[in-house]
Amino acid sequence: MIDDLDLGFDEPERGEKGRHRRGRRDGRSGGRGKTIFALLMALVLLGGIGGGAFYGFDRIQNYFVTPDYDGAGSGEAMVEVKQGALIADIGDTLVTADVVKSTKAFIEAAEANALSKNIQPGLYKVRKQMSAEKALAMLLDRKNKVTNQVTIPEGRTSKNIYKLLSEKTKIPVKEFEAAAKDPEALGVPDFWFTRKDDKKVVKSIEGFLYPDTYEIAPNATAESILKDMVGNFLAVTGEMKFTDRVEAERKISPYEALIVGSMAQAEAGNADDLGKIARVAYNRAYTGKFPCSCLEFDVSVNYYWELTGKKTKASKDMTTAEIRDPKNPYSTHAHPGLTPTPINNPGKQALQGAMDPPGGGWLFFVAIDKQGHSAFATTNAEHERNIEKAKQNGVL
Repeated sequence: MIDDLDLGFDEPERGEKGRHRRGRRDGRSGGRGKTIFALLMALVLLGGIGGGAFYGFDRIQNYFVTPDYDGAGSGEAMVEVKQGALIADIGDTLVTADVVKSTKAFIEAAEANALSKNIQPGLYKVRKQMSAEKALAMLLDRKNKVTNQVTIPEGRTSKNIYKLLSEKTKIPVKEFEAAAKDPEALGVPDFWFTRKDDKKVVKSIEGFLYPDTYEIAPNATAESILKDMVGNFLAVTGEMKFTDRVEAERKISPYEALIVGSMAQAEAGNADDLGKIARVAYNRAYTGKFPCSCLEFDVSVNYYWELTGKKTKASKDMTTAEIRDPKNPYSTHAHPGLTPTPINNPGKQALQGAMDPPGGGWLFFVAIDKQGHSAFATTNAEHERNIEKAKQNGVL
């Protein structure tokens, strides 16, 4: 209380005898005088606050109380939760859009709600100046999510992906093609474009457009969409430790393994065989146990035809001259080793199979049943027997 404030402005005592303190004439102590002085000082201080110093009170208060808006807010705001965003990242986005007052308030609200881990990437319609708790509730309610989704299936080529994206977004295919001309500008690190097989490096976006379901923002551009897909690829391969394991265990470059993953993705009729087909590719291309170290995968011939605008064909309809065309850089019958680039965009299982294929000396495989399973062989005689089984099963 102000009455108890003693600022210590008493006069010094005068002598040992007859010394006294200055007091009232009636002989009572000067307590009332001190109280009046302290009151005046307090009023001066309060007057200073009232005159403009109060602006600092809010800042001081923030050291002790987490800044937060009250209530459900008003108006409308659109916010995007990025793929892989942390709670703090989401909080920063909300603060920038003036949805919540502080990132700290949103973090505290998320820590108090076990469901906060269920916030999905995408675009959300929320309100401005909401309490962090209310904002979190809106992000967890799917009805507030603006849905413009596109699903990219595994094994699609970049040209096919541009078409799918264009149909969904109405962005012309040529804009995706233009953005894809510089893969590094889209986020592909330059170290990915290295090879240890003495083949010329061809920088292509092929292989880096990770197949997944994506939320497309209303203001998205061809470049921003492709960047998100590349970022997803890097996140997935990072979690897998793809580059480290391929270099340590396969003794090849990650780009070569990515090519093999795309080959397996194109050839496999069943996910169970992805790793085994990758092993066949490695055995043919790297061991010297297969003629000319050629892969002899027809799918790469079709890839080049699609890339150059030619009509693709089923393997049974291809002529020997087409399959072995030396002018086709993707002919794995005419050229040894791996193709110049990946031939599609493989999914996680195909990448896993290329990174860590099962052991085996297989050099041949053929689809053996109508479920897409393949039979694998180490010798041509064994392979011929598998072909006969496939014919009996009505596959060939």
